[in-house]
Amino acid sequence: MSKNNLAYDLTKYEDVAPEKVRKIRVRRQRAEHVGSVPKMIVTITAAGLLLGAVIYGKVENASIYAEIAAQNKYVDMLYSENVRMQSEIEEKTSLRSLESYAEDILGMQKLDKSQIEYVSISNGSIVDIPENEENIFVKLKNSFSDFLEYIRG
Repeated sequence: MSKNNLAYDLTKYEDVAPEKVRKIRVRRQRAEHVGSVPKMIVTITAAGLLLGAVIYGKVENASIYAEIAAQNKYVDMLYSENVRMQSEIEEKTSLRSLESYAEDILGMQKLDKSQIEYVSISNGSIVDIPENEENIFVKLKNSFSDFLEYIRG
């Protein structure tokens, strides 16, 4: 091919005879008998029942989720009420409120050093506990218990 600026000569392609256009033939076939009418009714009914069951399941699922949301809201409300009550209890049992209750309502005063009285015991640090009067049956029971305790180790 030469490198020049001339247009192509298209005349050499004009002599070609046009191709024959092929005709598309459509064959018409007779539709075969697909199924019987009772089978189709049963299939459509089964599909409808299945669709109804799926929709019913979705509705029940949505109602359960709504109930869960309501119960969660109720739990949150109870939790906040619990926090409020705990703070109220802490307020009522604080040292300041107990002191004011003792002073105002009960009429108590704080202890002064002049109010302290010391008690002295004259007989030392030994305490005498008198033994109870026990009858013979109680003594036998205690001795039997002591014996069993000795055997068991």
